[in-house]
Amino acid sequence: MDRRKALMQMGMSLGYVVAVPTFVSILQSCKDKKNEVWTPIFFTKAQGITLIGVVDSILPKTDTPSASEVSVHVFLDNFAANVMEKKQQKDFKVILDLIAEKALKSSEKDNIVALTEKDIAPIVLMFLKDKEKDKAFAKKVRELTIWGYKCNEYIGEEVLAYLPVPGEFIACGSVEKLTEGKAWSI
Repeated sequence: MDRRKALMQMGMSLGYVVAVPTFVSILQSCKDKKNEVWTPIFFTKAQGITLIGVVDSILPKTDTPSASEVSVHVFLDNFAANVMEKKQQKDFKVILDLIAEKALKSSEKDNIVALTEKDIAPIVLMFLKDKEKDKAFAKKVRELTIWGYKCNEYIGEEVLAYLPVPGEFIACGSVEKLTEGKAWSI
């Protein structure tokens, strides 16, 4: 009888040893990820703050998430660090510094941290319309922001029309009927 009790208690204790860490990890995975602070790997902290404002002014929050909500700024930071050529990296940093400088001047704020999307958006729009050579990289930033946004998993599966396994081919169907007016995901 004692042996049965001992085996039963050993089995239960082993179950607790296995179950408790699993339960704790499940609870930790449910934490709100917005508390995580992003630290740029390529840009300076000030340029990172400006980058968030720039991507949100290009793709603001509407009925879909903003660009920063789906971490386009993190993607651009990694892309600039690992893919771009040295000249493009330099141009990217220069354009972010110019945008921050103009936004600070026009908003009469003294700190980049105080800048909001509303302070940065008119400057980005002005740079996109400007034909000057030093501001031309703003168009490339816009293209990269849109590309990063469309390549995001959430946007691709939840916002755009997404069909993981293609079905039948309907050659003469209207886009409105087939995809509810949405563009196809990549």
